[in-house]
Amino acid sequence: MPKTPVNPPSMVKPVGYSHAFEVRGGRILFLAGQVAFDKEGNVVGKGDLVAQFRQVCENLKALVTAQGGSLQDIVKLTLYVLDKAHYKANSKAIGLVYREYFGKHFPAMTLVEVKGLYDADAGCMLEVEGIAALD
Repeated sequence: MPKTPVNPPSMVKPVGYSHAFEVRGGRILFLAGQVAFDKEGNVVGKGDLVAQFRQVCENLKALVTAQGGSLQDIVKLTLYVLDKAHYKANSKAIGLVYREYFGKHFPAMTLVEVKGLYDADAGCMLEVEGIAALD
């Protein structure tokens, strides 16, 4: 199924994301917001944003592979963080984790700083939701 990034030359060149993705045919998988819970419901990496991002990537991977896809099938991600400045301060390490999971695949992405997350009281510092286009 064709998945094509849409980055018109009339817009700023994206770095680490795409402005949009065009998808033709296939199945759509909507990924609910994922936090850093492991299989037993424990928060991985309390106080460590990079460790939490790694667990979120594991959770996203589990969802798409369960349906026969891969992380390269994700066409949209929305990241919700409690502290944008903290995220930016850790962006290099987060980027390294991102590339371990996604390689050079950069879906359309949005980062939003929020006042709270549903699981913040458990120690979660970010939540990521997405959309995957599966064959």
